[in-house]
Amino acid sequence: MKRIYTFCVLLLWAVAAWGQTASEIVSRMDAALTNLSKSGIAMTVETKIPILGQVVAKTWQLQDKMKMETEMMGKAMVTYSDGVTLKVYSADTNELAIADLGSSSGDSTGDAELFSNILDGYDVSIQSETAGSWVIECKKSKSNKNKEAPKKLEVTIKKGTYHPLRLKTKMNGIGITMNIDRFGVSEKEVSFDEADYPGVTIIDKRK
Repeated sequence: MKRIYTFCVLLLWAVAAWGQTASEIVSRMDAALTNLSKSGIAMTVETKIPILGQVVAKTWQLQDKMKMETEMMGKAMVTYSDGVTLKVYSADTNELAIADLGSSSGDSTGDAELFSNILDGYDVSIQSETAGSWVIECKKSKSNKNKEAPKKLEVTIKKGTYHPLRLKTKMNGIGITMNIDRFGVSEKEVSFDEADYPGVTIIDKRK
């Protein structure tokens, strides 16, 4: 009986998934991301930069706040931003520089914005799929007049939940791969705490 029940569940899931267009899948991902992004997103972002090579950054985003840990040319850095103030910590010198960033947008999802509203500027199609996910190819539509928008995106979406898992693209010759590690980020994870950096020298460059 248990095997029959399991078979029926799998069959119903397969029927529900069968026949979905790429547009429907991306639309459902967008709806899921709208709610998920409010609780924050933790990602690993890999960038391939000419001459410098590959740079890996860990990011935590919660509304307007973001923390990023990265290492470039053997130097580790931690960056904090709240949409107004930028704080950059250098492990090499144990110094924290504070600078003005600008006005807060009030509803930023940082790098995760590339996952949002894809249907507004891209023609989408199912590139491939596995038992657990779809890979959606997104080509910039002729009606998309945003010069900064990438020409192509490759988005991996989890079946069942429609949660985005990965996004690959190239911007200005720089290859970018965003892997979503988890949804749900605490305020502490995106906030600077001087106690976490014993003996740090703070340099305030704000006007």
